[in-house]
Amino acid sequence: MEKTKQSFFGRKSMDMTTGPILGIIMKFALPLLLGNLFQQLYNMVDTWVIGQTGDTAAYAAVGSVAPIINVLLGFFLGFSSGAGVIISQHFGAGNKEKVEETVHTAMSLTFILGIAFTVIGVLMTPPLLKVVFGSDASEAYGPAKDYLIIYFSGIFSMCLYNMGSGILRAIGDSNRPFYFLLASAVTNTGLDLLFVFKFQMGVKGVAYATVIAQTVSAILTFIALLRSDTCVRFSFKKLAIRKETLKKILILGFPAGLQIALTAFSNVFVQSYIAGVRGNQTEILAGWTTYSKLDQFLFLPMQSLAIAVTTFVGQCLGKNDVKRAREGAFKTYLVASAINACLIAMFMIFPEPLSAFFTKDEGAIANAVLLLHNLTPFYMLCCINQVFSGALRGAGNTKAPMIIMLSSFVLARQIYLFVMANYISNELLPIAFGYPFGWLVCAVITLIYYRTYRFDPSKVMGSKGAKPAEE
Repeated sequence: MEKTKQSFFGRKSMDMTTGPILGIIMKFALPLLLGNLFQQLYNMVDTWVIGQTGDTAAYAAVGSVAPIINVLLGFFLGFSSGAGVIISQHFGAGNKEKVEETVHTAMSLTFILGIAFTVIGVLMTPPLLKVVFGSDASEAYGPAKDYLIIYFSGIFSMCLYNMGSGILRAIGDSNRPFYFLLASAVTNTGLDLLFVFKFQMGVKGVAYATVIAQTVSAILTFIALLRSDTCVRFSFKKLAIRKETLKKILILGFPAGLQIALTAFSNVFVQSYIAGVRGNQTEILAGWTTYSKLDQFLFLPMQSLAIAVTTFVGQCLGKNDVKRAREGAFKTYLVASAINACLIAMFMIFPEPLSAFFTKDEGAIANAVLLLHNLTPFYMLCCINQVFSGALRGAGNTKAPMIIMLSSFVLARQIYLFVMANYISNELLPIAFGYPFGWLVCAVITLIYYRTYRFDPSKVMGSKGAKPAEE
């Protein structure tokens, strides 16, 4: 059985270095999956509510902004994942002092970046939307601009939640981040319905609902960090940026953040290719929006398992157990593949009712069904990319996943899209196949690299073969 102990946040953490591997990983991953599901509800509920109004342009607008949001948010998530890896490694090695230093340095970085991203997000919204829609004359441009300006005005809360929940997960507490997201998702849903159907606020209403809901999750997470009853509780008095700790966070977090941000930025251009295909632009964007909302459900299980395996590998290598780390990664990949295969079958069998849940526009539904029928089988490739990249990050190797994913999702995909759009076919399906093409390239390179990569516990921060931290 896995060991549990009081964490420095006043709740039980999970020692993943002993006990049945698959049971521990699944126990840790389940709250992550549920939490990620409710986090996805933020934009999904926004999109669904707008879709019920019959305003196809507004529906396409809300669904088209995700790549722009992910440019900044994804960059920050890289830093939070870097801090989480370091905390999990120090925790596995039993170094409480280093855990405390990393927590307070990471939170200091969060306050600085949260403010900076608010300003950057608001300023970069108009030019990026012109890239997505081709110009500001598009029907979807105005609603998308309104949504993003409000969203970025409240991005500080999202940064605070993600760093705080990353800290909790690093020491094995995946339950409370889920509870906080649940409360936030319920808030978001209620406010969406109130603002849109009662007060007729449209896109601005769903944006305000999202910001308020994100603030709820941030406040709950921050309270959890403040109310620790142990010697390493979060304290404003301990806030400081320690140069050595910051350097370690940057070494691990910057490559991951850069990879996510550049991939998201590349997807902004993918959106522009989608907007430029032959046909009714509004219906095509609405169909792509519907497909994208369903696409996220296919990614949720493998992404949650990838986060779990990152923590698992970090703790195991902190204790010098390479064999257990490898075994855990392989078993996680098998579970992710099995779950994904079941979801793919469901999406292939029921594409029309699933699409119709989001929008009433027949043209949008037809485009979404076309994409679901042809693209979903290729999601099996993503299990390789997600799980084994997560294992590499847990080992402290964030550069290789960054290089592999940027080469696949940015360089190879953009080359494919340019050639396809300009010389072969500018139809929706051939352009959309840019995604499976990138997944295939990434899966091949990731698998080859992972099989030849040697986990080296001596390079893991704080790894001394020590026992996990006791209170």
